[in-house]
Formats: sequence, structure tokens, C-alpha cells
Amino acid sequence: MSVSQKEINDVVWRACDTFRGAVDPSEYKNYILTILFIKYMSDLSLDFRTLYEEKYKGDQERVARAMSRERFVVPPEADFEHLFQQREVANIGELINISLEKIEDANKGKLENVFRNIDFNSEAALGQTKERNRRLKHLLEDFADPRLNFRSEHLGDRDVIGDVYEYLISRFAAGAGKKAGEFYTPPEVSELLAKLVQPKPGDRICDPACGSGSLLIKVAKEVGDKNFALFGQESNGSTWSLCRMNMFLHGMDSARIEWCDTLNSPRLIENDALMHFNVVVANPPFSLDKWGHENAAHDPFNRFWRGTPPKSKGDYAFISHMVETALAAEGRIGVIVPHGVLFRGGGEGVIRQKLIEDNLLEAVIGLPAGLFYGTGIPAAILLFNKGRKPWDEAKTEHDSHVLFIDASREYADDKKQNRLRDEDIAKVVQTFKDYAEIEKYSHRATLDELKEAEFNLNIPRYVDTFEEEEEIDIRAVQKEIEQLESELAQTQQELKGYLAELGLV
Repeated sequence: MSVSQKEINDVVWRACDTFRGAVDPSEYKNYILTILFIKYMSDLSLDFRTLYEEKYKGDQERVARAMSRERFVVPPEADFEHLFQQREVANIGELINISLEKIEDANKGKLENVFRNIDFNSEAALGQTKERNRRLKHLLEDFADPRLNFRSEHLGDRDVIGDVYEYLISRFAAGAGKKAGEFYTPPEVSELLAKLVQPKPGDRICDPACGSGSLLIKVAKEVGDKNFALFGQESNGSTWSLCRMNMFLHGMDSARIEWCDTLNSPRLIENDALMHFNVVVANPPFSLDKWGHENAAHDPFNRFWRGTPPKSKGDYAFISHMVETALAAEGRIGVIVPHGVLFRGGGEGVIRQKLIEDNLLEAVIGLPAGLFYGTGIPAAILLFNKGRKPWDEAKTEHDSHVLFIDASREYADDKKQNRLRDEDIAKVVQTFKDYAEIEKYSHRATLDELKEAEFNLNIPRYVDTFEEEEEIDIRAVQKEIEQLESELAQTQQELKGYLAELGLV
């Protein structure tokens, strides 16, 4: 039985009905996505068991040995079918937790701590025992739907499970309000950023604020083959777990995703120094307060040598980290920022000026408002390139300018949220690749222009989008007013006549 991607998405989304109205979407996503992961692993395990039993003609010892070497080991007493059969028991939440521990223990190299932050027996999150048991029973029954069969014979070559996971995360983000930005970047924005940083085979790619990993996966897919290495850091424990599962469900098992505070205790370390990457991308939290200003002056990795960002706004702390972790002479950086990053003064102005004077800034791209979940404010993309020549050595148009693109007026208005269309993405990418000047859309700014603007990067300073209004013919307008007044006077006179006939005046 072949089932479409849409049908599978719809079945899984309906499984969320159990929680709606009682549990916040930013919380119940953890339970839905974890059960989806267990179902996927269980179906995968069944696939291989069937294969090996046929291959070894029922020799269980050889089957067990082969299964132990597979991608995931799922103990029979911890798989989805076992949990489904136990769905009526009074301690089902506790049993799911025990199953998760067993799966972790059987896959320590890959899954250690992945389920630590997800408690299926939590009264605070899932309600008192009776309600909790009812919700978990329904959840297991929903995922037992025969249409949710992730065995290869049903999927063929389709990346169904990865697409389901992405679909769910996007739906959860749409309902999670301001919390959505903590774990998800809209797919169209991720796609745009992935194309702009132009990853190539052999690249090491990092997202130091990776959330659920969707942006990182988009950049990986842009490479065009599997010759890449992925790295990420995420400070929120449950979001880190989602990211690890997301990587596995997209077949990116070797991705190294660390659970840590990137700005205060980064864990992507090599020989006691920060690891370096060909491509660094991020959609970090906008203007993060209390980001670690007190530690910046004594940062062991000297990331803030261009200046210390203000205590209440961590935007340039993330930018500084990203620039320092990009490979010298070739690293490409793409970061999504609020517009204040372009023009705020103080410590931010000092850092911005030095980045420009070092000729690292390659492009500033203004995005439409309303693209991001939980906030209507417009954002911008900053592209840095450590392969650019110093200003005094720059010979090409590319190295001797900063490209400004105003893409803020071209988008689809999708009721609750704006969205970049394929043609909007293509136009930005092609304009950047060509480093082109387009009237009322893009402009190449020289260092002198940037100096004259005191290193303010506010896009309207460089891209003039002013549209001249059609000249008004005052005499024609006056004539039209006189005509209307005449018609009004005539109408009023007729109205008085009608009222007189009716004896009302």
C-alpha cells in the first residue's frame, strides 16, 4: 500500500489532537517527535531482522550478531510494538521512559543523553496520572496507524521520515508563538541562506545556534553530495535532543551536535582552540540579554578582540564567534540578524566598523517583515567572507565593494505569516552571485561611501527605493471639485422637492 507524503503528514498531525488545548505546542512537540523517532527505529529494525532471518535461514545467533552491527539497536522489550501492547497499563509513562533508557544504553555512541530531557511521566507537562495515561494511550494508538509504516518496502527511495519530521517542526513552530524562534527557522529563509553561502563538497559546515537543525540540513543538502561534515551547538537541552533526532532521520548520523552555551562554554574544540569551518551559518536569538558580557574580557579564545558587545544585546557576540570560527582566507559566514545590528552605535558600532575596515563584510540583504515565527519585525542577512582581499589590495568589483540588496518588498502574503517565494529566493541569489547593481533593488557600496555614512549599514542609505508620485494637475482637480459641488447642490435641491411633496418640510 503506497501512502502519499501528505497523507502521512496529516495522520501524524492528527496525533497531536491528544495534546491540543492542554499542553503548550512548544512542550508537546518533544513527545510527538520522540514517539515518531521510536516508531521509525522500530520499523527500521524490523526491516533488517526480516532481511537477516531470510539470509541466515532462521539462525537466531547469526541474526542477533548482524543486528548488533546495524545503524540502531532496538531491544525487543523497548520497541514501539512492545509499548503499544502495554498502552493500557497504569504506569505507561514510566514504561516509555524505561524504554528510552534501554534504547540509549544500546546505542551509547549515537544516542547517549538524547532522551534525558524528555519525561513521559511528567505530571507538570502531561497532567495527573489518569489524564496522562489517557493521552499517552491515544498517542501510541495514533502512531500504530497502518499508514505510518516506515519500513523500506512501503517507502521506496522517498525521504518520508525526514520530511515528516520537518513538517511537524514547522507546524509546531507556527503555534508556539515567540518560543518558535528558539528552535526553528522558516524553510524558505533557510533555503535562501543555504544558497547564499554556496557550500561545496568537502566543506566542514557549522551552526553555533542550531536549534532543531533545519538550517544545518538545508546547507548540507545544498552541497549536492554526501561529502561534507556537519557541526552544531545548542544550549537548550530538549531542542538539542530534537536536533540529534533530526540528523538521524535525515541520514546524517555523523553530525556532531554539542549541547552547550556557545558564547560562554563552546564545546567544538580542537587542540585546545576553537574548531574552524569552511561555512558558518546561524539564526541566533535576536538581541539576547545576559549573553555573558561579564566573561567576554577574559574569553579564553579571544573572540571579542574587535570589541565587547553590550550586556543586553548579544547579536555581535554571535557574529564575533562565527567570524573567529571561519577558516582563514576562505571561510564563508551567513547570519540572520535584526535590523538594529546594522546601525546601533556604542560597542556594536565599534565592532561593525572594524569588520568593515578588515573587508570581511560581503553583503547586506534586507528581508521582508513577518517572515519569522513569533515576531513581525524585519530581519537582514549579513554575509562575511574571510577570502576577500584587504581594501588596499582589492582589484575586483567584488572585493572592493559591499553589496546591499533590498528584498523587503518581494514576498507572498500568507495571512498569518509572510513567505519568500521561489522567484524571490532566486532573484536574491542571482543578484548576489552576479554582485549586480539593480535599480531600486541593489547597490555596490565603496569604502568611501561606508565611511561617509559612518559605517551605518541601514539599507535605505544605499538602495534608493523612492517612487516618484505622478504629478497632480491642480487645475483639473479644481475643475472636478467644482463639478462635484454643482452635482451635489442639484441633488440637494431635488431632495427638498421630494420632502415638500411628502409634507415633511
